[in-house]
Amino acid sequence: MTDFAAAARAAGFDTVAPLDPATLKFLPEVRAMCAADRCRHYGKTWSCPPACGELEEWAAKCARYSQGLLLQTIGEREDSYDIEAMMEAAERNREQTDALLRALGPTGADYLMMSAGTCTRCEKCTYPEAPCRFPELLCPSMEACGLFVSQVCTDNGVPYNYGDEKIAYTCCILF
Repeated sequence: MTDFAAAARAAGFDTVAPLDPATLKFLPEVRAMCAADRCRHYGKTWSCPPACGELEEWAAKCARYSQGLLLQTIGEREDSYDIEAMMEAAERNREQTDALLRALGPTGADYLMMSAGTCTRCEKCTYPEAPCRFPELLCPSMEACGLFVSQVCTDNGVPYNYGDEKIAYTCCILF
């Protein structure tokens, strides 16, 4: 049996906390925020809507799992405008997510991962002309799946906001 918490800690996540999949609510309002395209990735990557699938599909996929973990990468910053520190923490989160996916891949474990933010692995995504170059590392963000991340954290007793001097990137894994 795979020890998901140990694998997440080994990947370097700062927070590894239990997640009850029953608390996940797939909200059209969150998906509507994606459609507003403020991040400029809507319809441009395999990890974002519409390519990542419909909310109903995500609800059905997630319903198969009885356990989960919330995973966070927490970065230090000088203030809430420290973009460099935010980008550094986001990159560290992507590296940790990739490390976890690479560690779990050979185990044959049944799991579902949702990341923090869109995939930025390739300079230009192949969507929609060709398949993803790294399907083994492809996981949409919690938001792309319709989850309001701060509410998921609250519902599972995990802090979402650590103050102006910190930034947290939250992802999750179900198993």
